[in-house]
Amino acid sequence: MAVSRELLDILVCPACKGKLEITEDGTGLICRSCRLVYEIHNDIPVMLVDKAKPLEEGK
Repeated sequence: MAVSRELLDILVCPACKGKLEITEDGTGLICRSCRLVYEIHNDIPVMLVDKAKPLEEGK
């Protein structure tokens, strides 16, 4: 996993402060409430709302 469990435990969605979960392939963090995916580049989560991508249906 690119993001450590400790980091994942303290990170929250910058938009709603909700819980995040890692994508199946480990390339992003999902906020189910906002339906956004924050990408991970070089093991660093990009936690900017304007850079987040919409969550695809069925994910």
